[in-house]
Amino acid sequence: MSLQRTRINQQIRATELRVINEEGVSLGVLSFQDALAKAKELGLDLIEISPNAVPPVAKIMDYGKFQYDEKKKAKVAKTKVRVVEIKNVQVKIGTGEHDLELKAKKASEWLAEGHRVKIDLFLPGRSKYMDINFLKERMARILKLITQEFRVAEEPKKSMKGLSAIIEKK
Repeated sequence: MSLQRTRINQQIRATELRVINEEGVSLGVLSFQDALAKAKELGLDLIEISPNAVPPVAKIMDYGKFQYDEKKKAKVAKTKVRVVEIKNVQVKIGTGEHDLELKAKKASEWLAEGHRVKIDLFLPGRSKYMDINFLKERMARILKLITQEFRVAEEPKKSMKGLSAIIEKK
């Protein structure tokens, strides 16, 4: 819920509201005038919490406290969101063992961080038309060197560059 669209006091358009007090106890369905009078009596605001409900839900509480709570909830929700990137490792058919080990080590680090890793077996020129089993065996060479436990999210398949597979942490 965005803070800009929250209606308070006179901005509320509904004629009837389901009203909740500051402790969260339901006061039942009241007319807008009665609910507003109750809020004024307590020296608090009438805040429309759920405008799409039938009848809309309003809460009697301090608007400043409401805004503070909403910002706090948004901040907590933002920290829980985790961006998973797809990192890319590119190898060729003739890539040496040492280079494969270095690339596998980097892929293992990325997996440990929780990222997905796309492994591209780059096939220049005529090598694109080689036997698919031979190419998959070449792809398996680098997969064997990865130290982190992983599962294959997408099996090796032909792509524009050659052969691609995506792996992720188990």
